[in-house]
Amino acid sequence: MDQRLAADRAALPELLELTGRFAATALAAVEDRPAAVSVRPEGSAPLPRDGVGLAAALELFARRWEPTFSGSAGARYLGFVTGGATPAAVAGDWLATAFDQNAGNGGGSGATTLELETVAWLREAFGLGEAFGGTFVSGATMSNVVGLAIAREWLGERLGVDVARQGVGALGEVVVLSGTPHSSVFKALSMLGLGRDSLRPVTVQPDREAVDLAALEAALAALDGAPAIVVANAGTVNTVDYDDLAAIAELRERYPFWLHVDAAFGGFAALHPEHAHLVVGLDRADSVCVDLHKWLNVPYDSAVQFTRRPDLQARVFQNSAAYLGTPGSPTDLLHLTPENSRRLRALAAWFSLTAYGIAGHRDIVVRNVASAHRVGAALATIPGVRLLAPVRFNVVCLAVPGDPAEVAAAVADTGETFVTPTVYAGTPGLRLAFSNWRTGESDEDRIVAAFRKVLG
Repeated sequence: MDQRLAADRAALPELLELTGRFAATALAAVEDRPAAVSVRPEGSAPLPRDGVGLAAALELFARRWEPTFSGSAGARYLGFVTGGATPAAVAGDWLATAFDQNAGNGGGSGATTLELETVAWLREAFGLGEAFGGTFVSGATMSNVVGLAIAREWLGERLGVDVARQGVGALGEVVVLSGTPHSSVFKALSMLGLGRDSLRPVTVQPDREAVDLAALEAALAALDGAPAIVVANAGTVNTVDYDDLAAIAELRERYPFWLHVDAAFGGFAALHPEHAHLVVGLDRADSVCVDLHKWLNVPYDSAVQFTRRPDLQARVFQNSAAYLGTPGSPTDLLHLTPENSRRLRALAAWFSLTAYGIAGHRDIVVRNVASAHRVGAALATIPGVRLLAPVRFNVVCLAVPGDPAEVAAAVADTGETFVTPTVYAGTPGLRLAFSNWRTGESDEDRIVAAFRKVLG
């Protein structure tokens, strides 16, 4: 054994304590870390030929790379709906690495059983019935890929072809309908061979991102009974708007379509006592996307996908090899997702749900929504700033004087907060997404002060 590897093995308990102290120090100071960092190391280090051991590597990381890392784990990082990670989720993620379980195959470990237990908890939290199966994937994009892959197979079932065997060409023209689809839906359609152009945008309601139901019904009626895919939205990116899921589901009594709901972070409305009505009808979907490294506040990368048709899911993703288990086995989850190799992502979610329960995670959602409303109202008082849409949930979407990208960069340079540019209804603007468990009123004050500093 390499001498440095052997030495680290012998000193592993002490080295883990050292790493734990380093991580604890970093997290204790996260509120003082700039929300965005532009500095990068000069040059490029050569490939190490002889290693230096873990302790020296940690010291090198602290000098060379830690100063370049943003405060994305903190409360004032408002880009991309990044939740951070609760203390229990950090512990669970660390233990997922320490135990290094194969979460794809159920043989020889309870890891996949733990994942199935966690999926059942999440299914209940989002109000989905036991008819739904589910698995962990890497993020909302992959959750949408899986859901739409199952939808593709359902189209084949309706048309009498086996897409998993014959290929997507056997389907002929595919029609996907949606009002305000997330960009990952287009990416998923491209990956699945259905093509970005298969998505036909449907008119949305005036001053809304929610689909116009009459326009959706007209688009379905124009298909003359041909099956289609409808992608409904439970929480749009810019304004957290919601399609009327129950009303869309009712249309299936007259038209054949697969209902996929993108509830990446908007699904967490189910936990909010004043907003749970927004996801009424979610349980009538055929497939559902929920991203967990957003509002569940577990580390990147973690999401879950649900579907009523795990049989079609296994038809798409099954891997035929004797050593990989059996498609249809309740614990051989590799047959349900694109990856054969599956890290035990569920452990971080299991720890956070066990530690804080639905009550603790409801508290995060309620506080974040309140923060968005307060910050949105405060920013709207700055001359030249106006809300592009009402603050409906946890995202503030606003227009600013000047170039929004330049304003976002200037705000980031203050180190106080990080926001992202967007375009809403043809108007360039900025969006602020509140989803971090740490967020409090002092953070709100610092965010508003940063904007006032930049915008005068």
